[in-house]
Amino acid sequence: MFSKWKSKKEEKHTGHTIEIMAPISGEAVSLSEVPDETFAGGHMGSGIAIRPSEGILKAPFDGTVAHIVKSSHAVILEHSSGVQLLLHIGIDTVSLKGNGFVSHIASGDQVKAGQTLIEFDLDVIRAAGCDTISPVIVTSTEETPPQVNGHYGQVTAGQDLILTVASK
Repeated sequence: MFSKWKSKKEEKHTGHTIEIMAPISGEAVSLSEVPDETFAGGHMGSGIAIRPSEGILKAPFDGTVAHIVKSSHAVILEHSSGVQLLLHIGIDTVSLKGNGFVSHIASGDQVKAGQTLIEFDLDVIRAAGCDTISPVIVTSTEETPPQVNGHYGQVTAGQDLILTVASK
């Protein structure tokens, strides 16, 4: 009855389901396997992690680059529904200061599903003593966070479903 007074932004954030494709090829595993309590404990949000088999990060959906970290080891993408996704390559990779990472995007860019966002060198990451496991996190500032369901196993970037996100 009062829906005509809802803001456009409010309407965008309610009652939708988004399917998120794998942004990296490899093995999709539970966040609890990430050797960093901030991610493993869900403090950054709900999601999944991927043990990469190749060093290419692709857009998991059409959206906007909300932010890319200067060292190119992490990016936040925003879906048209308002859902934001943190894609974090490896653990403690900020210490590499961009070494081994090549970004093909900038904050504010529009991206298409399957588009290459960042290339990363798994050997450089491992040689620095960093874990390559890569969290994929649905961030939420909403009072009622979305329901996030993970799909595990071997995945191919841009082809296999890894997360289903349903907002309330």
